[in-house]
Amino acid sequence: MFKNYMEQTIEIIYEDRKGNITQRKIQIHSIRDHRIRATCLETGKPRVFNEHNILSWRPGKGRGTHAS
Repeated sequence: MFKNYMEQTIEIIYEDRKGNITQRKIQIHSIRDHRIRATCLETGKPRVFNEHNILSWRPGKGRGTHAS
């Protein structure tokens, strides 16, 4: 689903393993075994997201630091 967005920005609603829900803008670098390696544009740090924990997503609008 996300392979068409490599090196692009998407906005996601994500539930982590503790059940916390966050909204983020990320830039996708690679996808393997349902794990998305990306840079969180809010923190500028690399992150790994489980594809199954993405509750909602849409193509990003620009490279801003906060999801809208």
